[in-house]
Amino acid sequence: MDTFVKTVNTNHDTAQGFEMSELKAHRDENDLGRLGKLPVLKRNFGFMAILGFSCTVVITWEAFLIVFAPGLEKAPTSGGQYHWVSMLSPPSMSSFLSYITGWLTCLGWQAFVASAGFLNGTMAQGLIILADSSYQPRPWQSMLLYWAIIAFGVVVNTVISTWLPMFEAMILILHILGFFAIIIPLTVLGPHAPPSQVFQLFINSGDWPTMGLSWFVGLLGNVYAFFGADGAIHMAEEIQNASKVVPKAIMTSILLNGMMGLGMCLTLLFVIGDVEAALKTETGFPFIEIFYQAVQSLPGAAIMTSLIVLLSLCATVGIVASASRQLWAFSRDRAVPGWRYLQRVHPRSSIPIFSVAVTTTIAVLLSFIVLGSSTAFNDIVSLSVVGLFGSYLVVAVLLFYRRLRGDIKAHETALDHDLTNVPGAPLVWGPWRVPGVAGLMTNGFAIAYLIIVFFFVMWPPDSRPTAATMNYSSLMFGATMIFSIVYYFTHARKVYNGPVIQVGGAQTN
Repeated sequence: MDTFVKTVNTNHDTAQGFEMSELKAHRDENDLGRLGKLPVLKRNFGFMAILGFSCTVVITWEAFLIVFAPGLEKAPTSGGQYHWVSMLSPPSMSSFLSYITGWLTCLGWQAFVASAGFLNGTMAQGLIILADSSYQPRPWQSMLLYWAIIAFGVVVNTVISTWLPMFEAMILILHILGFFAIIIPLTVLGPHAPPSQVFQLFINSGDWPTMGLSWFVGLLGNVYAFFGADGAIHMAEEIQNASKVVPKAIMTSILLNGMMGLGMCLTLLFVIGDVEAALKTETGFPFIEIFYQAVQSLPGAAIMTSLIVLLSLCATVGIVASASRQLWAFSRDRAVPGWRYLQRVHPRSSIPIFSVAVTTTIAVLLSFIVLGSSTAFNDIVSLSVVGLFGSYLVVAVLLFYRRLRGDIKAHETALDHDLTNVPGAPLVWGPWRVPGVAGLMTNGFAIAYLIIVFFFVMWPPDSRPTAATMNYSSLMFGATMIFSIVYYFTHARKVYNGPVIQVGGAQTN
């Protein structure tokens, strides 16, 4: 009898778990359906997997080391920013503004893939220099390492794509444990600078007229350390219960990465040792020299550096995934050349193979810049920030405008409408938001911050730049925007009217 009761209870629990899973799947389909989209991609990501994805794309404490030198989810779709702009904009400007925002986002993510490959490749060379001081890095070697890193990201995203959620969850563990594996040796073995040096010493290495201006120009490194927070958004159509899980994962990753980033920042400033030696290191990365000065052991510094290279390499996997999904979503809405092919997904794996291939091709083409000038390639980092922060700025301004007007209704009202949060349909909050005055203040601060970053990120690092040290990101940004605008008025406006509404297999704008 006891065995029978246990069996019944087990079957009942299994049935309840199945029903809960079906309920969540049905909720995801309803959320996507109210945005006018049909489910195409497989929802393989749960909360822990997408939290790992978000944390390891942003990799704040690792990114802070790499670039160190003293100096809301209302619409859970992979489109992200351009979809939000289409629904928040005034109707007369909706198509054009969402189109430009989509190109800004696309530009930012494609440049992000290239910058990740470049930084990983040059870090690997820096590690080799640390181990063998006679090694002379060559540009073609940097390019080959770059290709290998991008290839690794592509293989994980295509050949073994079913392992991606598990891969990201495992890297989350390494991301957290790695933080302690780096910070403990630095704290225990490294030199300890006095607080006056850490908090009162400022270095104006760019020879700018004022220290304040030098501080603003030097924002790029800190901005890049928090870069890519929207990566989880572009995976939304592959996440279970996306409307709740995505914002929760983003906020958790920002909190987690923020605390670890601040801890690593303070630790590095206290143990920096010889500043001049760190800045002039042959490895090209000051953090490698700081590791060596702290532990006074070549194998120890090499192991610590290898951990950073490994985590940064793993971040490339998520960056390739987000960039390809954003391109796929934009292609689905007919906004880029070749959209008929780029919107296709593999029938078995549900992976947008063509979008992954184009993302890879763009990264490979950009790698040839390394053969001409590695300094010029550094501008790709600035370009990725300009593109993504430009898209954030458009969304933040429009959301602030809609908040002031009171145009966005409570989440519960979504059930009363077949379509929400698309042009011409009611605007409805998602299940998570910052309400009232606090929300307005948050939006206002975001707009001010984004304007400052967008303006200064295109400045050169030195007050008297040469042709070799000039920041050409403004030129590349301008050229991309000119191309997108010309393409819009000559062709795209005939087929792009904002996100495509897919109803019962038919497609309408």
